[in-house]
Amino acid sequence: MSFKNKVVIVTGASSGIGASTAIMFSKEGAHVVMVGRNETKLSAVAAKCSSPLVIRADVGNDDDARRIVNETIDKFGQIDVLVNNAGMSVENGGLLGGDMMKAFDTILNVNLRAVVHLTSLAAPHLVKTKGNVVNISSIGGTSTFSNPGVTNYCVSKAALNHFTVCAAAELGPHGVRVNTISPGPVRTDILENTNNSVTWDSLIPFTLLNRVSEPEEVADLILFIASDRAKSITGVNYVTDNGMLIKRN
Repeated sequence: MSFKNKVVIVTGASSGIGASTAIMFSKEGAHVVMVGRNETKLSAVAAKCSSPLVIRADVGNDDDARRIVNETIDKFGQIDVLVNNAGMSVENGGLLGGDMMKAFDTILNVNLRAVVHLTSLAAPHLVKTKGNVVNISSIGGTSTFSNPGVTNYCVSKAALNHFTVCAAAELGPHGVRVNTISPGPVRTDILENTNNSVTWDSLIPFTLLNRVSEPEEVADLILFIASDRAKSITGVNYVTDNGMLIKRN
């Protein structure tokens, strides 16, 4: 899957799925634009890529979102692929405890609004290249979990799934594809970042295949969907969860 001379924006590129995705695109010849908030982590990932454009930015900030697109166009003159990977969760927002609305606004701003905004900014450039968008969702967008603190996260991903379909319908006539990937448990730093007491290994029994995915597995799927091999695929939600959604006991 060659992406030679393609320009690929990857948000949340400082760790986890985003980092693996940036590295893989770079190995396939793409000009990678790495977006993230942690400069130290971004630099570590950038060292594994070939001359990436590194942009320290918060996708939830409107000025930063505009800067991401503007700096990409200024340097490369085009956008071929947008990977909306940046996401977050907080554990203190439930209907019966914590600050529900503060958590709602914080999570929806990054997981949904920022995706809509960045996609709208990139869309005119994607039309010119007949490019595509890959949104990273979660199986939480089609199911839910017993922990009430993740309600807002699940709602944000459900909305992201539907935005993908709507965007695919709108941009399809212009030759732009839009798809979603919904991972199950993946060994990233999201649990650490949210101070979650759950461990990845504790989730293994909830999967049919008795395993938790590595970030590279999701990155593999991202590259396939973004490639010409998937030129007939749009408006689709790919689930990669080791059978977690269909396990019943």
